[in-house]
Amino acid sequence: MNLALIAQATAAAADSLSKAKISENSERFTEVDPWGIGMTFIGMAVVFLSLILLYLLFMNISKIIVKKSSAQKEEITLPAENKKQTSIKQQEEVYAAIALALHLYKSDLHDHENAILTINRVARTYSPWSSKIYGLRQSPR
Repeated sequence: MNLALIAQATAAAADSLSKAKISENSERFTEVDPWGIGMTFIGMAVVFLSLILLYLLFMNISKIIVKKSSAQKEEITLPAENKKQTSIKQQEEVYAAIALALHLYKSDLHDHENAILTINRVARTYSPWSSKIYGLRQSPR
């Protein structure tokens, strides 16, 4: 029980000391900058400097990434003969894919279906939901 009382007394003393320190610092700050203009400029400077640093960081990261990707592309380069053969092969595959897509598109356009239309009359009973007289108001006279 003595430990609990000591802990409460210590916490109360620390709390009163911190409140006293805060009030002392706030009074000192109001003496130095009564309208808060200095604090405003300091805050704005911190925000703009952090934005400038973030901008520079992102720009440099993008440049580093571009340099690394171009270095990797240079390592993977193929000889000129193999490159020409693969490019011709790729072109032929592209042309074949385009021709197949056009063929499938044209065959879908001319799909023949049965053109028999049937119209069945359905006898419906009277429903007040579709009646217009319930939607109109009578004007009072």
